[in-house]
Amino acid sequence: MTETAAESTNQGRESLRNQVRSAVIWRSGTQILGQIIAWTSTFLVIRMLDPTDYGLFAMTQVILVLLNMLNGYGLASAIIQKPDVDDRAIRQLFGMLLLLNVGLGVAQFLMAPLAAAYYRQEIVADLLRVQALLYLATPFIAFPYALLARAMDFRRQAQVNLISATAGALAALAGAYGGMGVWTLVLAPIVLFGTRAIGMTWAARSLMWPSFDFRGAGGIAKFGGLMAAGQLFWFVQSQADVFIAGRLFDPHWLGIYTTSLFLTQILVQKFIPALNEVAFSAYSRMQHDAAGATVAFAKSVRLIMVAAMPFYLGLAATAEPLVHVALGAKWLEAAPIVQLLALAMPFMTLQILFAPATDARGRPGIGAQISATGAVLLPAAFLVGVHWGVKGLALTWIAVWPLFLAITAARSLPVIGLKWRDWLAAIAPPVTAAVAMGLVVVLVDRTLPPLAPLPHLLLLTAAGAAIYGAWLWLFARETVEDAIRMIRR
Repeated sequence: MTETAAESTNQGRESLRNQVRSAVIWRSGTQILGQIIAWTSTFLVIRMLDPTDYGLFAMTQVILVLLNMLNGYGLASAIIQKPDVDDRAIRQLFGMLLLLNVGLGVAQFLMAPLAAAYYRQEIVADLLRVQALLYLATPFIAFPYALLARAMDFRRQAQVNLISATAGALAALAGAYGGMGVWTLVLAPIVLFGTRAIGMTWAARSLMWPSFDFRGAGGIAKFGGLMAAGQLFWFVQSQADVFIAGRLFDPHWLGIYTTSLFLTQILVQKFIPALNEVAFSAYSRMQHDAAGATVAFAKSVRLIMVAAMPFYLGLAATAEPLVHVALGAKWLEAAPIVQLLALAMPFMTLQILFAPATDARGRPGIGAQISATGAVLLPAAFLVGVHWGVKGLALTWIAVWPLFLAITAARSLPVIGLKWRDWLAAIAPPVTAAVAMGLVVVLVDRTLPPLAPLPHLLLLTAAGAAIYGAWLWLFARETVEDAIRMIRR
C-alpha cells in the first residue's frame, strides 16, 4: 500500500471513529436517560399491578413478537447495508413497509380468537385486537430509522426515542393510577409507537409518496428476507418458553416468570440492541477494511462485557433484597428465578453481539442459520424444563445458552476474522473479575446480620463495586485503561 493510500485509509478510519463516537454518545446516552425514565415508570407500575396482569400481557406478546419479526426492519437493514441506493429504491422500501404492516395488522386481528382459545383466556383476544394498531405506526418508524441510520445520524433518532419513551412512561403511569389494570400495558406501547412515528418522520423528513412498483427491488427483498428468516427463528427461540409455559402455568406464575426475565434482561434487551444498531452501521461502513472491523469487534465485545458482567453476577448475588426494593414484597417469589436467570444472561449477551458483524459482511445467512439452530435447540430444552415448573424453566436457560453461544462463535468467528483465543482473551478480564466479585458478595451476605432490604442491598452493592474495580485494576489494568481511553474519546 502506498503512503498516500495508507494515509487515506487512516483518515477514513478516523472519520468513521468520530461518527461512531457521536452515534454511541447520542444513541447510548439518550438510551440511558430514556431507560431511567422508563424504569422509574415501569417499577412504579409493577408495584401497582398484579402478577396476573403481566401473565395475561405476556400471552399477547407471543403473537405480537411473531408478527413483528415480519414488519420489514430487515428490508430497512438492506438500505443501510447497500453502498449505493437511489431514490426509486427508497420509495420502493416505503411501499413494501406500508403493504407489509397493514397485512400484519389484519392478520393479528383475525388470529386473536385462536390465541385466546390456546391460552384459555378470553381477554387475550381483546388485547390483541387493540394492539393491532401498533402496525399502523411501524412503517413511519422503520423507514425514517433506515434513512437516519444510513447517514449515521443517531442524534435526531435518539432525541425522538427519548421523547417517545417519556410519553410512553407517562401513559403507563396514568393507566396504572387510573385503575386500567392489564390495559395499562397495552396503552403505553400505543402511545410510545405513535409518538415515535410522528417524531421519526419529522426528524428524517421522510414523508414521501411510496412506490408499489417493485421491479428491480429483488436485492432489497432478498437481503430483507434473509434478515426476516433469522428474526423468525429468533422469535421461536426467544418466545418458546412463554408459549409453552403460557399453556401450562396459570397467569400468576407466568407473570412471575416473565417479570423475572424483564429484570434480568434489562441490559441485554434495552441497551445491547441500541449498541448493535450503531455497530451494524459502523461495520457496514468498514466492508473494505476487514482488519479494522475485526479489531473493532473485539474491542466492542470487551467493553460491553466490562459493563455487563458485574451487572449480571451482581444481580444474581443480590436477587432477594433487590426484588424486595425494586418490585415490592408481593413479588418475592421472583427472587430465586431472577438469581438463576441472571447467571444465563452473560452467554445470551455474547451470543447476540455476533449478528451485526456477520450481517454487515454481507452474510445475513449466517445469522439465519444460527437462529435456525436456536429455534430447534431452545424450544426442545424448554419442553423438558417446564415440567419442573418455573424453577425448571430458569435452570434450562443456564443449561442451554452456553452451548448455543459455542455454536454461534464457531460459525461466526471465521466470518469476522477473529481467532478463538483472541475472542476469549477479550472477554476473560471482565469475566474473572465479575466471578470474584460475585463470590465475595455472597460471602459478605452470609456474614451480615438481619437488615432491612434497602440497606442490605446498598451494602452488598458497595462491596461488589469495590471488589470488581479493585480486581480489574490489579489484574487487568490494561483493560481498565483501554476502557477509559475509549470513553474519553
